[in-house]
Amino acid sequence: MDDKADAWLDKEPVGCDLADERLNRRLRKLLAQVGGAMGQSIPLVCQDWANTKAAYRFFSNDRVNEADILAGHFLSTRDRMANHDGLVLMLHDTAEFTYQRERPDANGITRSVNSGLDKAGRVRSHTLCGIMMYSSLAISTDGLPLGLAAIKFWTRDKFKGTACAQEEDQPHTRSDRTEGEHSMVGKSPAIHGTAG
Repeated sequence: MDDKADAWLDKEPVGCDLADERLNRRLRKLLAQVGGAMGQSIPLVCQDWANTKAAYRFFSNDRVNEADILAGHFLSTRDRMANHDGLVLMLHDTAEFTYQRERPDANGITRSVNSGLDKAGRVRSHTLCGIMMYSSLAISTDGLPLGLAAIKFWTRDKFKGTACAQEEDQPHTRSDRTEGEHSMVGKSPAIHGTAG
């Protein structure tokens, strides 16, 4: 890893204060590993069984959560926004991370999709499993990313299609959700806010 990446790793997670120093060191190591093989799976990023097992132990640790991990990044984003001369744009996006599972209840449901017609000509559908994510990315007018300002993850325990919602006379009730929301503006439930 080069000096610029090392400097980023020393600065970015500074506002992240996990339960003990060993967890902070593990986070820094994981960030370096993931940064060196962006987009790859945990086993490929970690390169050996001991590091892979350590990564999975870190992510399943009850004393580690995404709010604590993201705290340092949100603080760094706020600092970059405050030090930026000029307008800062906030881009909002919703993404679905879908996974094929035998048991959809294992990690939540994103939506139900049309699978085509069966032999009798009836519409078939199947359920997509996964995680939904809403994020707010701060960028300069030149397109320079300044960092995430907010992020929200959620899953659905079950999917209520539009026909079900209309029957219940609740057109806006589309799902039963479990949510996790994180923002650099504190514990406010709002996604939008000022960085100061």
